[in-house]
Amino acid sequence: MQHISGISRQQLQISSLEDKIASDNPVRFIEAFVEHISLEALGFTVQTIKSEGRPSFDTKLFLKIYLYGYLNGLRSSRKLEKECIRNIELRWLLEAICPNYHSISDFRKQNPAGLRKLFKLFVSFLKEASTLALYCAWRRRGQK
Repeated sequence: MQHISGISRQQLQISSLEDKIASDNPVRFIEAFVEHISLEALGFTVQTIKSEGRPSFDTKLFLKIYLYGYLNGLRSSRKLEKECIRNIELRWLLEAICPNYHSISDFRKQNPAGLRKLFKLFVSFLKEASTLALYCAWRRRGQK
């Protein structure tokens, strides 16, 4: 009996992350939302570029991680780190940058008030845009 066969794992494939994410995927909304908010207004300190040592992660990178986790029920820093590595949506959103769980956790500890303001602003924006109901329907459709 014949079976459907897949592509060899050693086969070279040329594709981009952009091709793998649909135009109506919620991560595109997260990207646009984070790029257009004022970090200072929410109480986040903008990271300054260091002259020596390893460069720090951009604050917006962590905001994208936490908003994605908020929408998908991921609260643990270790789970968020795992998703950054294996989840194609997060790889697209973060441009394939994968911070470790300790960096993710430290950001949460250093910015509790800013994250609260971010989540309130995000939910109020979704309610005003009437997309919260659409998003919930989209998530339910995907879980069936």
